[in-house]
Amino acid sequence: MTDTRLILVTTSPRAEAKRIAHALVDERLAACVNLIGGVHSVYRWKEAVETADEVLLLIKTQEGQVDAVRARVHELHSYEVPEFLVLDVTGGSSAYLAWIASSVR
Repeated sequence: MTDTRLILVTTSPRAEAKRIAHALVDERLAACVNLIGGVHSVYRWKEAVETADEVLLLIKTQEGQVDAVRARVHELHSYEVPEFLVLDVTGGSSAYLAWIASSVR
């Protein structure tokens, strides 16, 4: 187990995804954010089945930054209830994991 965390966030439109990604990296809350376009989501919202074309953000950070990342995402995100899922990273390249650790405060 490492202190590295991968956070999943979806957003729409792409400009919002870019704004969130840049803020997180500029503020050293995340080492890297990948934006994956072409995500088509089907979900239940307020008792109706909805669909949306979204961008998936893969946010790489450290355990100690998760609360700050959550707060910043909620501050910048336009959704009433943005997706925010935190996954533990249990392995990986030691050099890459060290780079993530050194890139966040």
